[in-house]
Amino acid sequence: MLLVVAAVAAACSSDVTDAGEGAAAVPPTSSTAPVEIPPTTATTRPSSATTTPPTTTTEPSPFARPEWLGTRLLPLRPDDHGEVQPTPPELSDRRLETLPLLPPPSGDDYVATVQRVPDDVLARSSWVPECPVTVDELRYLTMSHWGFDGEHHTGEMIVNAAVADDVVEVFRRLHEVRFPIEQMRVITLEEVDDHPTGDWNETTSFVCRPAVGSSNWSAHAFGLAIDINPFHNPYLRGDLVIPELASDYVDRERVLPGMIFGDDPVVDAFADIGWPWGGNWSSLKDWMHFSQTGR
Repeated sequence: MLLVVAAVAAACSSDVTDAGEGAAAVPPTSSTAPVEIPPTTATTRPSSATTTPPTTTTEPSPFARPEWLGTRLLPLRPDDHGEVQPTPPELSDRRLETLPLLPPPSGDDYVATVQRVPDDVLARSSWVPECPVTVDELRYLTMSHWGFDGEHHTGEMIVNAAVADDVVEVFRRLHEVRFPIEQMRVITLEEVDDHPTGDWNETTSFVCRPAVGSSNWSAHAFGLAIDINPFHNPYLRGDLVIPELASDYVDRERVLPGMIFGDDPVVDAFADIGWPWGGNWSSLKDWMHFSQTGR
């Protein structure tokens, strides 16, 4: 009987030794009693696959500005204006967002400031010593306005000091009726001589330049004229349209936001401070233009 046990033990010892190099060595048991192996418990491993969050699509803003705006140079006419071209479909009913150049008002009330032209503003304006007005004759205004995007914005303008308070009152009235203005800002010297792209739409006053088609100073050069939404209210003389891509807005039978008509609050507000409207001129039409001088 002892011989049988010894033989079994020897056989078990031989099996463990021959398990191979890669296997872990099992220590010999100190008893010949059978060893009870506990049942294995199945463990659920966490899945190595990651859950992909659902994709969300952001709808483009209906007021987004076309990426090409201000970049497409127009061929020049013999008079150095840009070639008049059809209005791009994206601009046929133009309702673009206002770029936030200044902090917006804190509320919906009309807010305006009048001050001497700060040095940093003067440096980015079109003023040069050759202009027909001195810096002391100009004032810098900030005025809140509503945009085509339905938001409340702060715009800026340089005007003649003599008309600053009147201009603030006019834009208070435009604000009151929520007349939309795309962009109200100071025009730079570089922009005065820029190659035309025909798609600009800045509401502005002081620009040191001659009148269109003349060598005489424009009323803008004195800060005594204001252009409002030029793309919606272009200049028309013969076959010349400015801005050059605003041909669709020559048709004044169309009635769209931002356009100015003879019986609307914009014309009335300027008439109350004695400024005629270029839309009433007979030799040409300048629907964007109001001036103290009448020219």
